[in-house]
Amino acid sequence: SALPPPALPPFCPLFASLVNILQSDVMLCIMGTILQWAVEHNGYAWSESMLQRVLHLIGMALQEEKQHLENLSEENVVTFTFTQKISKPGEAPNNSPSILAMLETLQNAPHLEVHKDMIRWILKTFNSIKKLRESSSSSPVAETEGNIMEESSRDKDKAERKRKAEIARLRREKIMAQMSEMQRHFINENKELFQQTLEELDTSASGGHENSPVISDAKLTALGPEQTRVAEPRQVVMCILCQEEQEVKVDSRAMVLAAFIQRSTVLSKNRNKITPDPEKYDPLFMHPDLSCGTHTGSCGHIMHAHCWQRYFDAVQAKEQRRQQRLRVHTSYDVENGEFLCPLCECLSNTVIPLLPPPRVLFNRLDFSGQPNLTQWIKTVSQQVKALQLLRNEDCASKSEEICHSGHSEKMDQLQLPEGFRPDFKLKSPYSESIKEMLTTFGTATYKVGLKVHPNEEDPRVPIMCWGSCAYTIQTIERILADEDKPLFGHLPCRQDDCLTSLTRFAAAHWTVSSLSAVQGHFCTLLASLVPNEKNGNLPCILDIDMFHLLVSLVLSFPAIHCQDFSGVSLGTGDLHLFHLVTMAHIIQILLTSSTEENGMDQENTNSEEEVAVLTLYKFLCQCTGSALKEISSGWHLWRNLKAGIMPFLRCSALFFHYLNGVPAPSEIQVNGANQFEHLCSYLSLPNNLTCLFQENSEILNTLIESWCSNNEVKRYLEGKRHAISYARESNKLIDLPDDYSCLINQASNFSCPKSGGDKSRAPTLCLVCGTMLCSQSYCCQTELEGEDVGACTAHTFTCGSGVGIFLRVRECQVLFLAGKTKGCFYPPPYLDDYGETDQGLRRGNPLHLCKERFKKIQKLWQQHSITEEIGHAQEANQTLVGIDWQHL
Repeated sequence: SALPPPALPPFCPLFASLVNILQSDVMLCIMGTILQWAVEHNGYAWSESMLQRVLHLIGMALQEEKQHLENLSEENVVTFTFTQKISKPGEAPNNSPSILAMLETLQNAPHLEVHKDMIRWILKTFNSIKKLRESSSSSPVAETEGNIMEESSRDKDKAERKRKAEIARLRREKIMAQMSEMQRHFINENKELFQQTLEELDTSASGGHENSPVISDAKLTALGPEQTRVAEPRQVVMCILCQEEQEVKVDSRAMVLAAFIQRSTVLSKNRNKITPDPEKYDPLFMHPDLSCGTHTGSCGHIMHAHCWQRYFDAVQAKEQRRQQRLRVHTSYDVENGEFLCPLCECLSNTVIPLLPPPRVLFNRLDFSGQPNLTQWIKTVSQQVKALQLLRNEDCASKSEEICHSGHSEKMDQLQLPEGFRPDFKLKSPYSESIKEMLTTFGTATYKVGLKVHPNEEDPRVPIMCWGSCAYTIQTIERILADEDKPLFGHLPCRQDDCLTSLTRFAAAHWTVSSLSAVQGHFCTLLASLVPNEKNGNLPCILDIDMFHLLVSLVLSFPAIHCQDFSGVSLGTGDLHLFHLVTMAHIIQILLTSSTEENGMDQENTNSEEEVAVLTLYKFLCQCTGSALKEISSGWHLWRNLKAGIMPFLRCSALFFHYLNGVPAPSEIQVNGANQFEHLCSYLSLPNNLTCLFQENSEILNTLIESWCSNNEVKRYLEGKRHAISYARESNKLIDLPDDYSCLINQASNFSCPKSGGDKSRAPTLCLVCGTMLCSQSYCCQTELEGEDVGACTAHTFTCGSGVGIFLRVRECQVLFLAGKTKGCFYPPPYLDDYGETDQGLRRGNPLHLCKERFKKIQKLWQQHSITEEIGHAQEANQTLVGIDWQHL
């Protein structure tokens, strides 16, 4: 079934030499190269259409030579010797096999089944030409030489294949040896584990594999003096683009994960908040209503930074070559830095650098002779004061042009805390490649999170990085809680890799930021809990999300600590900051908890915890001037406090697990009783949280009084303003009626808000907030960022920070929107009695809500996968790309 090229009529004498193009060196080199690619089967360099063209050209050349030989007259010599040239192997140093040898190899290649007949025809024609030559006996010597060389090239080819097979075998053996060595090492380290039941063996083996050997009988603790020492495993990863393996080290070339950053309102308790001017907005403190956060997700595929850069440049170049006149949107927007992951085609808009744990760089674990919380707060307050004085001195010296020696004299006059050297500048331990990627991802987070132009020098960049880390952890904790899954037992590996990389990145970003800016952020953050006279107008503790505050404090503290040579460990700082924020959160919960003493009261057990929490509440009543409601039941208070603080403790456990790399105890990896006690143990907290106040009563009483004396707290207690109460409920999509006809009735009563009572032609329901909109009509178009957009697109920017989920009621169709140019349709959650959807309501069967389908849509929304879903849909169906989504 081969389709050989036809025998062409001969050229006229003037153009007769044109056929020599077919046997020119360049043409033979091109043919040889493409055949070589096909033999080696790399996959990236050649395509079947290239091979088809080469086979066609070889066929043309053979037909031409055959014609020359058949029309040979006695006085002429045939100069067209294509068959001889394709029989010769390449010259040194490459010594590539001959074209003929490669064709014989390809004849048996399983991946080229389609082209086999053509290759057979070529080999058959070659043999017939060879016989013709022999009969005309034009050059018998040359012919035999050709055969000898051909045979030697085939031998060479076989030897090459054998060598490659041997290399692959050795590599497999090496990997198997490494795995068995790791297994043996693990079993030796954990002998006790392997004497227990099979179930326990499974859980500990999975934990051990992740974080290398741990002393099995010691309780696992994530921070503080008891922090578990973990031998850090070597992390060797493979680049998906060049297939090269590399160990993750601070001084090596950067490895990166494809990532997607987006603004999010999934956890928001106040969608109507007016977004401030992004150029002037200070995002240092996150409000507890979490009105808009920055979420980072990743598909988990790893590349070298330079491989990714090359790939992204190629994507950009390809987009620029597209004909502008077509004006076709793709599923990704290159101008906004978007691209598809080279492996899974998941939508991405930046990359996260892979880093070793921060404790590899800083001594976090030396706890001998460390100060308690009171002493530590005093020391850090002195350091903060010294830094603020120095900053003022700097400003003065610049304005008065004081000489350097005068400036250093003034510095000597300052009473610096012992061992504190503000003039010390830490040299970044990271390689240039990693530093560049830290800046790249930090700038991308800042750009997307604030909707501003990228500016790596802006002091808000590190704040946005810490905020994205905190918000992403909170999102994942909520998903696990809603699905009633254990905290560490059920994280997919892509989320696990994303959180590891994101936390380590956020912990390292200060090394590429302005040191004074990060120190300034730490001073302001700390002043919200430990007031000083320099920072006056800070939010009260009711208006601060405590987990965001914890993450920002812990990740900005190394900027102060790197100048402290007094011997205080960084781990001590982490522990005291965690305890301080936890106590502030306890006060926050007690101030805002709605404690109705209903008939559910248990018999008065008067346990130690209940008595202690009641005492603390009474002290709060004194501080607030008896504005708090009198409560006599310690049981109610303790129950409310435990329920309110659980999400914070779960998020903190995830954060310190990824920051310090201490594996989670098996008790937290399964659902069960006493989760609260196990979390407290893992986080170095007493089970009775109020003990924290008793241990540090000397300074805490002063702090509580300062927190309660804030005007905003007083206004809340007087009932003049609202505050978020804890634990915050998870957001869900709106409740839909079971019968679809209820929705149709609701939509038929809906009239367009701008057309004087006319019925809307395309009523569309927002599934996030329940608003009915007049979609796909000019009457409700509004201007957004200088463009006319439809009602749904405009609504996504106020309700979902650019992402929306809608139900088109008359079409019974779910609509996903992301930004102005992306969207797709999704099967609705309503099914008929046969279990089928009826998009367009064509069949007219009664439809009922399928809870499973609706849960799936809700899960996509909670996991921030709407944009990813749209990307996959648009890649699979190109007609979706042409729709003007912004007009819906």
